[in-house]
Amino acid sequence: MKRFGMAMLVCAIVACTSLLLAGCEAKTYTPPAKNQTVSASALGKAGVLRVGVNSASAPLAGQATSSSRIVGIDVDVASYLADQLGCKVEIVDVGNDPATALANGTVDVVLGVEATDDEVQYWCSPMYIQTGVALFGTASETAVPTIDSAPKIAAQASSKSSWRVTNLYGDDSLVAQDDLKSAFAAVEQGAVRYVAADAVIGTYVAYTSDYNEKIVALLQDATGYCAAVNSANTELQTALTSAMDTLVKGGMMNVIEAKWLGAPLNLNDVTVVKSASGKDDASKSAASAKSADAAKKDEKKS
Repeated sequence: MKRFGMAMLVCAIVACTSLLLAGCEAKTYTPPAKNQTVSASALGKAGVLRVGVNSASAPLAGQATSSSRIVGIDVDVASYLADQLGCKVEIVDVGNDPATALANGTVDVVLGVEATDDEVQYWCSPMYIQTGVALFGTASETAVPTIDSAPKIAAQASSKSSWRVTNLYGDDSLVAQDDLKSAFAAVEQGAVRYVAADAVIGTYVAYTSDYNEKIVALLQDATGYCAAVNSANTELQTALTSAMDTLVKGGMMNVIEAKWLGAPLNLNDVTVVKSASGKDDASKSAASAKSADAAKKDEKKS
């Protein structure tokens, strides 16, 4: 009799548990929405932060392989910023023309804007990720090449990186490639010793292609990417400055970088090559540098 009573009790407990689990499956937890920290007048669409990205600049932004969605570092940053402002996020592909998108009111903010542009027509936030033309070598490579060592350096043809190689090491050092994936493959095959590429893009290509190359040096002072906002929208500028500060100092940017690059990118202690011959190359004209930037094309992994 006692066994029968115990069996009935177990059955009752199982039945109650099943009901509880069924209830959990039927309802999903939704975290409470944050209060919006910017006024409606600071946004082009009520309750929505419209964020512009360049979908041709992976890993900052690009088309997902399994869908038409835009994904990348800037998309994750956009989601975080919108959350901090208590808004929903809307991703808009604005290509490489942030000025027009902001002037037309197509978006409220554009991410992935290079902080070094001295002819901008908009406000720029503090940098949220570092970059710069970097020199990549194999995992065992520690030497920073000099011009006397006549290094062979692969870089994407007609890019800022290829221009920097010829500027520092001469035309004979450059081994032009159609894309960055081919450039890294050339190092793996021993055809060249180094790859020159944007630090963010190069790290992404090496990580996603299972190459072991790492940054050996920078071929320019580190720069970075920032958020751009219409110069007249001072309220949104203030709000984004605070959100960016939380993003970087709170550690979330490290998490995002690790997701896309394999580890947080820190260029603070990387050697900067300003003259491969040991002499100051500051005499290189600013006009020449500007023409190279104007002629460059986006570096791509394939």
